[in-house]
Amino acid sequence: MRRTSARFALATVVVLGGVGGVTTANAADSEPAQAETLAVGTPTGFGADTTGGAGGDVVTVSDADAFIEAADSDGPLQIQVQGTIELDDMARVSSDKTIIGVGSSGRIDGSGLNIADADNVIIQNLTFSNSNDDGINVQYSTNVWIDHNDFTNPNDGALDIKRASTDVTVSWNHTYDSDKNMLLGHDDGNASEDVGRLNVTYHHNWFDGVNQRNPRVRFGDPVHVYNNYYDNVGSYGVASTEDAGVLVEANFFENTEDPFHLGEADSGPGSIVARDNHFVNSGSGEAGGSVASIPYGYSPDNASSVKSIVTGGAGVGNI
Repeated sequence: MRRTSARFALATVVVLGGVGGVTTANAADSEPAQAETLAVGTPTGFGADTTGGAGGDVVTVSDADAFIEAADSDGPLQIQVQGTIELDDMARVSSDKTIIGVGSSGRIDGSGLNIADADNVIIQNLTFSNSNDDGINVQYSTNVWIDHNDFTNPNDGALDIKRASTDVTVSWNHTYDSDKNMLLGHDDGNASEDVGRLNVTYHHNWFDGVNQRNPRVRFGDPVHVYNNYYDNVGSYGVASTEDAGVLVEANFFENTEDPFHLGEADSGPGSIVARDNHFVNSGSGEAGGSVASIPYGYSPDNASSVKSIVTGGAGVGNI
C-alpha cells in the first residue's frame, strides 16, 4: 500500500535569495505567499505523530556550513538540500526539523546525521553516501520519521537507533552496499534506558544485497517489521535479541538463506512472531516466543506483491 500524498497547511512565507549557501524565507520583505509543508505524505506506525518542521520557515542550503547551522538551530525549520553537502563529521539535527532533498539531487556525503536529544524530526528524499560513521544515528530522540532515502557505503551502520529512542518510523528507504545496516539498541548492558522504549516500525524498505542487521534488535517490544523486500541478504535479515519482541509480517524474502533468527553473537535471544511472509529461494527463518500487540491500525500489502511495490516505490525520487 503506497502512502498518501496529502500535505499539511503551513504558515505563509516567501522564499527570497540568501547568502552563504542558504536561501531563507523572509515574509517581511515582500507580500506573503501561501506555502505548504515540505514533507510528502504522512507517517504510519510508531512515528505517526511526527510533523517535523511544519509551521517553521523554509530554507534551502547548498553547502556544509549552511546545512550544519540550519539543522542544529532552535525552533521549527524546514530545510531543502540542494545538491551535495560534504560533511567531515556527523551533523547534529535538533528538534522540530524537516530535512528533504530537492528532486533527486539532495545528498549527504562523507559523514552523516546525528539526531540527538531531539523530538519531532523528518528526514526524506536524501542519499546518504560514504559516511565515515553512520548514515544516520538516532539517540535519546522521539517522534522521528525516516522516509524515501538511499543509504550506501557507510563505514558503520546505515541507520542506527539507540539509547532510549522511541516512536520512530523507517519507511520506503533503499539500502545497498552496506554491511551493518540497521541497528536497534546498541548494547546488551543498556536495558535500564531501553526497556519499554525502542518501539520502531520498519515498512516498505528495500534491503538490497546488504549483509546483516535488517534490523538487529535489542529490548524493543513491540518492533514491527512488515512489507519489506529482502534481496540477496548475505548474513541474515532480522535478529531479535535481549528479550526484544519483533513482529516479522508480510515481507518478501528472496535469495536470503537466513531471513530471521533469535539471538546474535553474544546477545541472548528475544522473541519473533512471523506471519504471512513470502519466501523465494530462501530459508524459512527461526521464530519463537511472544510479542506485545501492535498498538496502531495498519493494512499490510500481500507479501507476494511486496517486491514489485517496494522496488517501484522505495528510495530517492519516489515521493
